[in-house]
Amino acid sequence: MTYRTYREVEGSDRSRLAEQVGEQRNRVVERLAGVERVIPVMSGKGGVGKSYVTAALALELARRYEGRVGVLDADLTGPTVVRMLDARGPLKVDADGVEPATGKGGVRVMSMGLLLESGQPLKWREPDSEQFVWRGTLEAGTLREFLADVKWGSLGFLLVDLPPGAASIANLANLVSDVAGAIAVTIPSEESGQSVERAIRSAIDCNVDVVGIVENMCSYVCSDCGHSVRLFEGSAGLRLSEEFELPLLAQIPFVPGQASTGAIGTLADALIENLS
Repeated sequence: MTYRTYREVEGSDRSRLAEQVGEQRNRVVERLAGVERVIPVMSGKGGVGKSYVTAALALELARRYEGRVGVLDADLTGPTVVRMLDARGPLKVDADGVEPATGKGGVRVMSMGLLLESGQPLKWREPDSEQFVWRGTLEAGTLREFLADVKWGSLGFLLVDLPPGAASIANLANLVSDVAGAIAVTIPSEESGQSVERAIRSAIDCNVDVVGIVENMCSYVCSDCGHSVRLFEGSAGLRLSEEFELPLLAQIPFVPGQASTGAIGTLADALIENLS
């Protein structure tokens, strides 16, 4: 059995599929015209603190760029950025599009977390048959709408918090042709390193440059005595950095009840340096 893409459809197409896809792509380009850099933040697996890194980095960049920073939470089924940045709805919608919510530091935020009732799961209205096929299409369509219909305005950075998994970068690369560079987040364990390795190779396959590696939760720092101990065995951040010849942008310790501001500042410095 062979399949044709919409580009290979010949003759009359009453659905105007190719035309509609082209219009949507043009809308994405137009909407992101004021965004200087699109930076996806990815990981191969959940539980590595990717959303924490995204939110903390957004706040640090917003401090430096007078709030000209946005975060697109592309993790549709497990959105957490809204809470981390204290962004609140309801969203304002007019004929020109959707106004993103504003979070801490003036960061502009769009997330499925602003559309779902608290604690409620995301439910798709897909056909009863072949639901798994339709679900992927609907997820890609939602990401396209978040990019094309949201009034991002003039931003120095738009950070995209991708869902876990190696394939998520491909959906974004298919919509945004000029990604400035991706950040790969891991924890020290080799299990995490192997998952992130697959995500990096997926980015390379999509012709997306990877700016560097962030090793999160590299140690535990006691908030009372300041004593530091390792949380995980392994050195995945260093291994990935050496294997792919990428900079290790930052090693971020886990500090209970607060952000590791020093390490996040180091990450922002390294990101800006490696993008310039």
